[in-house]
Amino acid sequence: MPATVPLSRSRAEMFDDLVLDAVEGLESRWARELAGIEFAVEDVPPELNVYDSDVLEDGEVPLARLLPGRPGQRGVAPRIVLYRRPLEFRAVSREDLAELIHDVVVEQLANLLGLDPEEVDPEI
Repeated sequence: MPATVPLSRSRAEMFDDLVLDAVEGLESRWARELAGIEFAVEDVPPELNVYDSDVLEDGEVPLARLLPGRPGQRGVAPRIVLYRRPLEFRAVSREDLAELIHDVVVEQLANLLGLDPEEVDPEI
């Protein structure tokens, strides 16, 4: 089957697509702010004894992490990292996963901008 056919995409690639869809959905309102933010996906969170307030958790399981960057230092952009397996584990369908990813991206962007998630996306 050709690589362009959706059935040949791995779970990780489909997850990446859902993250891109979530970001693109916010671009109409937040294009300038999103332009300077890097988005990354890791399979699982790193093992740490304690997570900082920059980590979005469900219970004690990290779902995403915001690395705010270093203002005034070149080359250190803010980064939002989503953890694929914990998010996939919480979703019952692809649509549910897409919604969960969207909510996590909105929440992390709101945290970075110092806003409430409802200000970033009123439909959340």
